[in-house]
Amino acid sequence: MTQTNRPFDQVRRRRVFYIPGYDPIHPRRYRELYRKEAARQAEVSGYEIRLSPKTPGTGRYGWHLSATQDGMTTETDMDVLVWSDIVRGSMGASIAATYAQLARTAWIYLSTGTLRRLAGLRLAPIAAALYPVLVLLAQLLCAVMVAGATIWMMWAAINYFAMQALTMAAVRVALITASAVAGIGIVWGVLRWFRKIDNRIYAYYLMHDYAFTARWRGAYPAALEQRMAIFRGQIAAALRENWDEVLVVGHSSGAHIGISILADVIKAMPNQGGAAPPIEGATAPGTATPPPTQPPALALLTLGHVVPMLSFLPRAQRLRRDLHNLSASDALTWVDVTAQGDGCTFALVDPVAVTGVAPKAQKWPLVFSAAFSQTMSQAEWAQARRRYFSLHFQYLCAFARPRDYDYFRITAGPLTLAQRYHDRPSSKNRITRVANRFRDMA
Repeated sequence: MTQTNRPFDQVRRRRVFYIPGYDPIHPRRYRELYRKEAARQAEVSGYEIRLSPKTPGTGRYGWHLSATQDGMTTETDMDVLVWSDIVRGSMGASIAATYAQLARTAWIYLSTGTLRRLAGLRLAPIAAALYPVLVLLAQLLCAVMVAGATIWMMWAAINYFAMQALTMAAVRVALITASAVAGIGIVWGVLRWFRKIDNRIYAYYLMHDYAFTARWRGAYPAALEQRMAIFRGQIAAALRENWDEVLVVGHSSGAHIGISILADVIKAMPNQGGAAPPIEGATAPGTATPPPTQPPALALLTLGHVVPMLSFLPRAQRLRRDLHNLSASDALTWVDVTAQGDGCTFALVDPVAVTGVAPKAQKWPLVFSAAFSQTMSQAEWAQARRRYFSLHFQYLCAFARPRDYDYFRITAGPLTLAQRYHDRPSSKNRITRVANRFRDMA
């Protein structure tokens, strides 16, 4: 399967696999986001997109798209590859456990020198990474100060009204014990209140996210590896079916998951010297779609990636190998889109090159910017800049002034990813300088 040999014909049938980032919310959120933003973009750009329920009985979460763009109609089945249950399981830590995660995560990134090297690439995502650490420490300090002030006022009142009682040793011991218990209770109560309003602060959420990345020092946890194997089987099954394009979209943390999954899929292809991977979740025997006369075009779109947060850690040998292999493959097209306005991504950073695993024959990814400040309206941009973390999802949304990046043309339009960007060069100011200390590969 060589992308460059595929003719420039219309995509009539497409299969899209969307891999979310570290998100505990049900995947219906992505369906509703797509429905709302596709309608907005269609109105701006003058095309049609109709969203309907996915074909029953497939056993996966997704939806169907019928789009008419540039006078051509394309049918798309879109699946969300769900790992939100794994995310929710990692977020169940208590307050004390979250502070233990903070200490462990900070130690891993500091002791390995990774934080300093990441800061040399982009300061914005490092500021985003430090945000939950600083906020959680500030919350702890606030709780201690409230407890200290309360206990001081209590002792001052007792000293004023019962000075003689304080001279009795037994009374003093009882008051000290009561003060310690009260202080712990107050600290705990203040911290619980902060956690209750975390849906507005996102400190716990982001701390769990970075802790999940760092806990295994760059290796994928076993539960995620098992889920990735299921995803790999579903994508491999689609490549045997009658689609014009199979497109994998990885957003945020979903980007490096998509990289590793497709590296495994390509490695197992018969024309790559491997055996076909097992098909998990495929259609029942006797109902499968006849094999295509021409293999589908395979494509990867990574959006708002945070790859260096993982690939720079000492035990990320698997991801570094996958970056190395995928970047030189003729079996797919890989486009990476970020934006400097998104403070949660490594904007215009070539994840392969900076990790230090780029082969001499590196072809991918094509790296360019979504240029939020130029493609959003002035009013939208002014408002979005104040919604720091929401801007990280703008890649999945409509643009008032779209240029060469349009999520809904890519996922529902009549061109493959290779056709759409066949003459698009990478941005001249992309970052390719090797910054990683750990470069060994599995």
